[in-house]
Amino acid sequence: MRDFRDAKAMAKAMRETLATRNIDLSHSEALEIVARQFGVETWNILSAKIEEKPPETGIAFEQAVPIVRIFDVAKAHEFYLGFLGFSVDWEHRYGDNFPLYTQVSRGGLRLHLSEHAGDATPGGCSVVYMKGIRAFQKELIGKNYRYMKPGLEDEGSRLEVEVIDPFQNRLRFMELKD
Repeated sequence: MRDFRDAKAMAKAMRETLATRNIDLSHSEALEIVARQFGVETWNILSAKIEEKPPETGIAFEQAVPIVRIFDVAKAHEFYLGFLGFSVDWEHRYGDNFPLYTQVSRGGLRLHLSEHAGDATPGGCSVVYMKGIRAFQKELIGKNYRYMKPGLEDEGSRLEVEVIDPFQNRLRFMELKD
């Protein structure tokens, strides 16, 4: 699976694919787009992250990716893709009529959705720290999703928007106040 260290290769692949469709994109424009896909504002910021040296111990943690248990792919897509605005990065099944295991993402956030019984327990809760929570909450309300109209809660030191998927999994989005 690719991560931010593959940004240059991803930009090159995007340019080559778009060129086959007669869409010209400069290398720098492609790098800026890839940077935004990783949730940073500019290529310069992502480039600095790529060039960071790992700690002297050789231990470096990367983003945790929660596994979320789902039971119905259509309902999961309606919620995660339609309502929350995620995109499918990849899907995997061991064969026909096997459970789905997939990665969805939006900005820098990735989630694994799984129909496999042993992967996760329904009803879990994940906390997602973010910026722009007011705009996100307005976006969600504007979608007029019939099963949920999340509010924006002021918890003193942070703002929160909590959503519950069709399988009772909670996603608690938080923005720390300055």
